[in-house]
Amino acid sequence: MNNKLLAGFFYVLLFLFLPLEIFSQGCSDAGFCTMGAMKPSQHFSKKLSPKLRSVELSQYIGVNRIGDIIMSYTADVNIGLSSKYTAQIKLPYMMVFGKLANTNGLGDISLSASRNLVAKEKYQINFTLGAKIPTNNSNFSTVRNGKVLPLPNYYQSSLGTYDFIGGLSFITKRWLIATGYQQALNSNNNQFLWGPWIASDHANGTQDSLIAKQYPVCKKLHRGKDVMLRVERNFRLARFNAHIGLLGIYRLNKDVFTNKKNVRQAQDGTTGLALSGIAGFGYNFSARSSIKFIFGARLVQRYRLSSLHELSLDGLSREFVNTIGYEFRF
Repeated sequence: MNNKLLAGFFYVLLFLFLPLEIFSQGCSDAGFCTMGAMKPSQHFSKKLSPKLRSVELSQYIGVNRIGDIIMSYTADVNIGLSSKYTAQIKLPYMMVFGKLANTNGLGDISLSASRNLVAKEKYQINFTLGAKIPTNNSNFSTVRNGKVLPLPNYYQSSLGTYDFIGGLSFITKRWLIATGYQQALNSNNNQFLWGPWIASDHANGTQDSLIAKQYPVCKKLHRGKDVMLRVERNFRLARFNAHIGLLGIYRLNKDVFTNKKNVRQAQDGTTGLALSGIAGFGYNFSARSSIKFIFGARLVQRYRLSSLHELSLDGLSREFVNTIGYEFRF
């Protein structure tokens, strides 16, 4: 089977899987579990490759509980500075198609540097330091009858915060164990409250506030600190590869926002564990290019704000998510 037929076969498989209602916490939005040492499906080699460079182009699609469609197109560039040091930059472009509005824009820029700490014949240990740089203040809005109304975090292309990220991984031929830490260093400037939507309805006789009230209020959100643990089993043949594992993200402290009384409030129900099952497979067209797919199934739900609100304040929860990527190495 030639390469073009194989690529077509994989795309057919992708669209067959898209309708499945699988679950993910949306880690690819928050970013740190796909940075440096924490990336899934890392290839283990007994001999480190000097100055390996790669570009990966990927498409991500997810749907939240309300039915909003979130899409991301990402360029992931990795540059080997030496046999031990690697730099990474990720540039996403986000699009949201929702009941309140359609939005789009450049997503947060991820920057990281990784170092190989230990390189043995049977295992490696790698370390990553990084940051996420916001491209806007997470304050997109929409217009109804001439009035500007703020949108929830689900409609934002950026989380609106500067984040510190660190991670460590242990890799063998068959196993990947990675842990990471992410901390938002500031609050974003999102202005979403229900009040402006309710006032607009009263003035114009509309019912947009019924949709708006399905989202939790999130004005000037400061996300809690996250720790991550990834445990993954890899299977590799000459050209095919696959992986299956668990991805856990634990929020250590509560998300904090400004409520309708202009008082800072810590939100109950925003701490705890979000656990997902992750599976993926790929095919190497050559030593320089490959295609990959990743699917996630949420096993433990973190957010339970109330019986009516099971969406996260930060806009990262999804009903299903799939990712397809093409990587070129040079």
